[in-house]
Amino acid sequence: MHTILHTLMKKTGIAYLLTLFTMTVSCKAIKNLTAKDNSATSKTAKKEETPADRTFLESFSVVPGGARTSVAENGKAKIYTPTLSKPKTSFNIETASSLQFKYATIMDVPVEDLYNINLLKEIEYWWGTKYCMGGSTENCIDCSAFTQNVLADVYHINLPRTAQQQFDSCMHIDPTALQQGDLVFFQTSRRDISHVGVYMGNNKFVHASVSNGVIISDLNEAYWRPKFRGAGRVIK
Repeated sequence: MHTILHTLMKKTGIAYLLTLFTMTVSCKAIKNLTAKDNSATSKTAKKEETPADRTFLESFSVVPGGARTSVAENGKAKIYTPTLSKPKTSFNIETASSLQFKYATIMDVPVEDLYNINLLKEIEYWWGTKYCMGGSTENCIDCSAFTQNVLADVYHINLPRTAQQQFDSCMHIDPTALQQGDLVFFQTSRRDISHVGVYMGNNKFVHASVSNGVIISDLNEAYWRPKFRGAGRVIK
C-alpha cells in the first residue's frame, strides 16, 4: 500500500509540475502578444501625430482676395493665383502674325510673348481711337469703357462702368504679380481712382489716353509712375 501511495504522489507531483509549467508559458505568451499589440497601437498613434502629417493644415492659409498659399518643396510656401492669360504653347516664329511683330516692337518684348492673338486684334481695332469723357464707341471712348470692351470681348468678363467701380469690384494684387489681362489703376484727378488700363506685360499697359487716344504706355513713365494706385484682377 505504501508503495502504491508513493507512486501516485510521485506521478501526481509530475502532473502538477507539468500543469504549472504549461500555465506559466501560456501566460508569458499572452503577455508578449498583448505587449506587441500595445506597441503596434502606440506606433500607429505616434504616426498619426507626426508633424509631417500636420504640416499641411498648419501651413495652409487664405490670402485676402482669394489667393491661396500651401506647402511646397523645402518647406516654402507656394502662391496659387488665378490668371487671365492663356498658357504658352509651342511657338514657331515663321508662323507669327504681323500683329505679333507690330506689338512686340512697340512693347519691346519677344514675339513669342504675345501669344494672345484675340487680345492683339482687340487692341488693333481700337488703336488710335480718340478719347472723350463718357464715350464708348469707335468714334471716341473713355478709359473705363475701353477696359470694359477689352475684358468683355477677349476674356468674356463684365466690368462695371467707371474706373472707381472697376477698382472696387476686382481682387487687388501686388504689382509684382501683374499678368497680361490684369487691370492697372491711376489717380489723375482729385478722385481716388480716375483712370484704368489693361496690363500687357513688360510694364506696359494699353488704355484710352486723354491726349493720345488708345495707346500703349509704360508704368515707369514720368507721368504715370507717381499716379499709379494699384493693380487688380477680375475673376471670371
